Amino acid sequence: MRWVPRRLRYGEEATLVEHLGELRSRLTVGLLALTVGFGVAFAFHSNLIHWLNHALPPDRRHPITLSVAEPFLTSVMVSIYAGFVVAMPIILWQVWSFFAPAMQEHTQRIVAGFALMATVLLAGGIAFGYWIALPAAVHFLTNYDDTLYNIQIRARDYYSFAALVLLAMAVVFELPIFILGLVRLGIVTAKKLRTSWRVGIVAVTALAVALPGVDPVTTLIELAPLLVLYFLTVVVAAIFEKRWRPQEALEISPGETG
Repeated sequence: MRWVPRRLRYGEEATLVEHLGELRSRLTVGLLALTVGFGVAFAFHSNLIHWLNHALPPDRRHPITLSVAEPFLTSVMVSIYAGFVVAMPIILWQVWSFFAPAMQEHTQRIVAGFALMATVLLAGGIAFGYWIALPAAVHFLTNYDDTLYNIQIRARDYYSFAALVLLAMAVVFELPIFILGLVRLGIVTAKKLRTSWRVGIVAVTALAVALPGVDPVTTLIELAPLLVLYFLTVVVAAIFEKRWRPQEALEISPGETG
């Protein structure tokens, strides 16, 4: 078994056994990357926990635990989350490498560009979630009716909530990839997106409500970048659409000018 599987060329024939062998090798590489990512994250889990605790109010940056095993299990849980994020580029590369031979070379370049853009947007979403969304949500929730309750923050629940918020913001920032993909496939056009902007706002709002978030503050913070990204993507889609379908643009332009 090859530790670094060879990627087949477009049109290269392979037997079922060879495909299964490649799949096994790529799964092994993905699991190995996840294991290494977890090991690195666990080695620095105290730094990760301090990093997540920074979003809490200054007087509540030591969440409580309620059982003997909970400190260890919570540290393992945080390390698994972080390890998955660290291993994600390698896992996605293995998935892409397995399916790439079924695509022509120019299609491979397009998909690779989308993958690079998705990675950048993913990092941007996590950064926005950590510095903007998570502190705002935590501040609202830990101060809501604080005169009625003795508010204590449990470590396990807080880190799960933080992971959901960061994941939600990562998903939010992938919206341009989804819209550009639809335009590239010809399912929608940039003109249709412009003329149906009200429908787009409703759809984006519904997406923000459906994303993880138990409070209106988190939902509104998720909605704000969604709207901005939606309208920016409509502009970008109009630019790219001329490159993707230049003949259609030439055919439409005389009718529009006439």
